[in-house]
Amino acid sequence: VQLQASGGGLVQVGGSLRLSCAASGRTFNGYVMGWFRQAPGKEREFVGAITWSGEWPQYADSVNGRFTISIDNAKNTIYLHMNNLRSEDTAVYYCALNSYSDSDWAVAILYDYWGQGTQVTVSS
Repeated sequence: VQLQASGGGLVQVGGSLRLSCAASGRTFNGYVMGWFRQAPGKEREFVGAITWSGEWPQYADSVNGRFTISIDNAKNTIYLHMNNLRSEDTAVYYCALNSYSDSDWAVAILYDYWGQGTQVTVSS
């Protein structure tokens, strides 16, 4: 299984960015796709997650209402749409796959596969 994240970059406060994560290597029915982020000196934190079928999206309180996850099953790609970005959103963003949908989606250690990360920098 491979996860290829892309779309990071430098954006101003209040701006928008879309991250992509292309998955390959098997079928992913029943999986959960999550997004996490890690800022310098901080622990990796949950951003949001969604089922591979595009149902039951969950978001961290810090991004709820600003970030949206969508999925294109035909392309095996999941997206993180980030709007109204803040300086505290600066981090390396990771996509990850969790094969056990009944688990706590916010717990990073429960995810089986991880992408390489993409840097998002929000400047003021």
